[in-house]
Amino acid sequence: MEPDVIRIGAPAGAIGCALRDIFARFGLALAWVADGAAIPGSYWGEPEAGLIGAKLYVRVDTPVHSALHEGCHYVCADESRRALLDTDAGGDDLEECAVCYLSIVLADGIATFGRARMLADMDAWGYSFRLGSSARWFAEDADDAREWLHEHGLPTAGSVPRSMRR
Repeated sequence: MEPDVIRIGAPAGAIGCALRDIFARFGLALAWVADGAAIPGSYWGEPEAGLIGAKLYVRVDTPVHSALHEGCHYVCADESRRALLDTDAGGDDLEECAVCYLSIVLADGIATFGRARMLADMDAWGYSFRLGSSARWFAEDADDAREWLHEHGLPTAGSVPRSMRR
């Protein structure tokens, strides 16, 4: 049985529109897949989001945390890796931490979701961190992820433009 997490819902719904707007700023487009259809580029399989090139594939039942996470893989990849993205985003452990951190930060751009729910859904889905929860990791153990994002000119908790906040 899958954990109780927030799903994206309809393409024209609040979450679908917010995700489209958030990722459009980075040149990533949402591509909607029909209910029950296979999600192209899904590393973990349905209902998880898929990533191929500059398209993030989702369905109405895709968890929001999954769409944010996979989309942030695109955002964190350099241009040469973006051109080759297909299912496995690659990157090293530090980049993976940066992806997790950025997905938490960008969750605040979704008015009906937000950071607190992102952290709860990450824990429910089984993300694991040394300190036992995503919230503790984010608050106490993510300096390296913040530094990585800063070095790559990407938003951190203290640097999200107003236009990206709810």
